[in-house]
Amino acid sequence: MNLTKKQIDDLNLELTLEIAPEDYSEAVRKRLAERRRTAEFKGFRKGMVPASLIKRVYGEQALADAVNEVITSSLDKYIEDNQLHLLGEPLGSENQPEIEWVDGNAFTFVFDAALSPEVKVEVEAADVVNKYSITSSAKEKATMIENIKKYYADKKEEAKSDEEIEKDVTERLKEEHRQEADWRLSKDIRDFYVAKAGLVLPEAFLKRWLLAANQGKITAEDVEKDFPGFCEDFKWQLVRGHLMKQFGFTVEHDDIYEAAKAYVTYQYAMYGIGNVPEDMITEAVANMMKDRRQLERLAEQVEDRKVLDKIKETITIKDKKISSEKFREL
Repeated sequence: MNLTKKQIDDLNLELTLEIAPEDYSEAVRKRLAERRRTAEFKGFRKGMVPASLIKRVYGEQALADAVNEVITSSLDKYIEDNQLHLLGEPLGSENQPEIEWVDGNAFTFVFDAALSPEVKVEVEAADVVNKYSITSSAKEKATMIENIKKYYADKKEEAKSDEEIEKDVTERLKEEHRQEADWRLSKDIRDFYVAKAGLVLPEAFLKRWLLAANQGKITAEDVEKDFPGFCEDFKWQLVRGHLMKQFGFTVEHDDIYEAAKAYVTYQYAMYGIGNVPEDMITEAVANMMKDRRQLERLAEQVEDRKVLDKIKETITIKDKKISSEKFREL
């Protein structure tokens, strides 16, 4: 077995794996022996089927399985030994020579791979990001007051006084604007550090990898349409991972649990359900934490929170007043 690397450019690689018969022959023999031990053919006792018949029926599959095992272990070992930080997984190359699946042949496999760009970015007090203080317009306030009065009329409920409604609207808009400003600050911080890092991605490879990784769930057209947003999110993931290490942060089980608990509590509140018994929340959290995708999503949320909180403590946040209309034009 021999594996060589060809550097195409700063981020793209071509890996060529040459597999000799002796690299896979023993694995093929073991697979066929296991097949012979368990195979049931009419006219033969179990375990007594001729080896030639077993090889004729199962030989190609045993060969493919054995060679694929060599491919996987060889690539994994090479990547680990050479400390290659890859994006995604290696993909079969368009330069792949034709394979003749015959036991005893030597095989050559060519793979495309892409390196993760090196992240070099510091969080400094000199970094400045705006935090918006959103002011409500008279029109915005009047529209909400009108909608609330209409709600009471449609429900045939006793309306609050004009003074009470105006006070309620003021508080609602204040809270809405606070949430919008917080969301915008986090977004602007992410955008700031993605731009500061100046990362370049191997885009052609990533498009191919997205198609392969999603196995027919998305089309090439879907990839093209969503790729700009994917790239920005992916760059932030790389920056965030770099900053997690730089700050010495880790994601612990308790972090995941608390994030899941907050999410469950929020979901109940969205449906207007308050004072939920603790055992119901605990059960819902336990179910969430059995789901691998949910765990990954929660871990990302925890990383986001830890990194963003640390950045906010470090950088210069400049307060900036803005009307709600102007804010929505940003």
